[in-house]
Amino acid sequence: MMQFNAAQRTDVPEILAMIRELAEFERLAHECVGTEDDLAQSLFSDRPVAAAIVARDHQQIAGFALYFYSYSTFLCQAGIYLEDLYVRPAFRGRGVGKGLLLEVARIARAQHAGRLEWSVLDWNQSAIEFYESLGARPVAGWTRYRLTAEALSAL
Repeated sequence: MMQFNAAQRTDVPEILAMIRELAEFERLAHECVGTEDDLAQSLFSDRPVAAAIVARDHQQIAGFALYFYSYSTFLCQAGIYLEDLYVRPAFRGRGVGKGLLLEVARIARAQHAGRLEWSVLDWNQSAIEFYESLGARPVAGWTRYRLTAEALSAL
């Protein structure tokens, strides 16, 4: 039976392993440089900057959702940004991804979040179809920008 719970510090090595699996799938393994200590600090320090949900099938972790809080000035409300949702291949097609997303949505509702949002690679058709099957729609008219650590230093 699949269970969805907040990640524990002892889950960090497996979550990081799944992050690396996801980076490989997304063809971005060269950008995946975080360590277990980095992830533990982000999730479990005195002032965590992110949170994670894990899906467990008995004692085995089947997938995870990692999110953080955002803010909308137009709504004057916090929101949740879903950074990653990943299900290991052996567990796909069994409702794990939907269960993880529903758990994050439940948290968003409980905390009166103004919205739940995320990004998806434009070539990841299976993810796009999954999200759209749940009622999610792309946000038209916006282009996402990023300053990397190098660019931040240059500023």
